[in-house]
Amino acid sequence: MTAPANSIAEFYEAAVPQLENAGLSFGHGCTCAEDEVAWLISATLDIPFDELDKFWSDTLTDEQRTTLTQRLDERCTTKAPLAYILGEAWLGPYIFKIDRRVIVPRSFIAELLMVDLSPWVQNPDAITRVADICTGSGCLAILSALHFPNSQVDAVDLSPEALEVARINVDLYGLQDRLKLHQGDLMAPLLDQKYDIIISNPPYVDAASMDALPDEYRHEPEMALAGGNDGLDLVHTLLRQAAKTLNPGGWLIVEIGHNRGVMDAAYPDLPLVWLDTDGGSDFVFMVDQAALQRLI
Repeated sequence: MTAPANSIAEFYEAAVPQLENAGLSFGHGCTCAEDEVAWLISATLDIPFDELDKFWSDTLTDEQRTTLTQRLDERCTTKAPLAYILGEAWLGPYIFKIDRRVIVPRSFIAELLMVDLSPWVQNPDAITRVADICTGSGCLAILSALHFPNSQVDAVDLSPEALEVARINVDLYGLQDRLKLHQGDLMAPLLDQKYDIIISNPPYVDAASMDALPDEYRHEPEMALAGGNDGLDLVHTLLRQAAKTLNPGGWLIVEIGHNRGVMDAAYPDLPLVWLDTDGGSDFVFMVDQAALQRLI
């Protein structure tokens, strides 16, 4: 920043073009420089994001200005996602603590959980068992527990380090009695259980896309992104595991990014339901227990 900013508004006006000119990629919580700067200010100054306009003319202290500038410079020079710099990520109104042990939460499944999987789930209170596979920071497991209030939730991740972060978030939401974390490969720790709903946002980036990822994504754990040559390595296994662990009438819900064409080609006879999200209807599929039985 070429000149010191005296107010929040002055910092914002100077920071936005600095981000825009830094060759950054947006996609870890914000889609543009304007929103990223607003988030930076909100988190650093502990001001609710939707109330920033009330404080626009406030004078920055020297300490506030220094911290804001340091974080802005780190974002521009390292191209690390802002979520890592701030140590937090948001899914709708829900905040999660994160660091480089987990990918930055950004799942379309979160959007679906926040409306209780309507219209597919008629009575959220009737859901009693949920599994979240490849849980990472635990965000989807936590949303499941919050939106299905009578459920017991099992969350699995291969990474012990990711589960350490998930534990922080489980404790943050006070869900220790209803949400259990498991270390293991996909559903391996849960194959003796039965579930009403299984959700998963597994690694699904195909090999070609991994080679072309922007710098921001290279700050994230590779094992949480790479899904093999076609992006579906883990999905093939998960389908068969879910067939054995879903209750009759239960659903498997999986996010697979831009791999719908590959998925449809691999399973032409499997009646996949592609769910509408803000991003489109090509990213998350749902399939019921009865249909999955043909795979085993």
